[in-house]
Amino acid sequence: MSRIVALALAVILVGNGLAMLFASFWWYNAVPGVTATGAFNPHFVRDIGAAYLVAGLGAAWFLWRPVQGWPALVAGALFLLLHAAIHVFDASCSANPLADVIRDLPGVYLTALAAVWLAIAHRPGR
Repeated sequence: MSRIVALALAVILVGNGLAMLFASFWWYNAVPGVTATGAFNPHFVRDIGAAYLVAGLGAAWFLWRPVQGWPALVAGALFLLLHAAIHVFDASCSANPLADVIRDLPGVYLTALAAVWLAIAHRPGR
């Protein structure tokens, strides 16, 4: 099960990061809710895309070499967790928080939970 989750995370996060880096405007218009966050800023989208790419490569490294890749997985999980926390805060300040949480559930919250679960479940010395 862990290998499937790590593979899914790697594919999703790397794919999202590459889309943000190389098809920023398409990504901005394709992902639900993004256009409501403000005007398109290609530099900002690419910056976050780089973080997603690194998180995905960390999951891939963990998949390939679990012991050596675990620290990279943890770093990626931390980014995803902090990113999810920002979304929770923003949703709590919005006019329709439940709708925002539901919209962000698959792409923001579930990826963060999956990465954190993998990191905790496979910590060294366990």
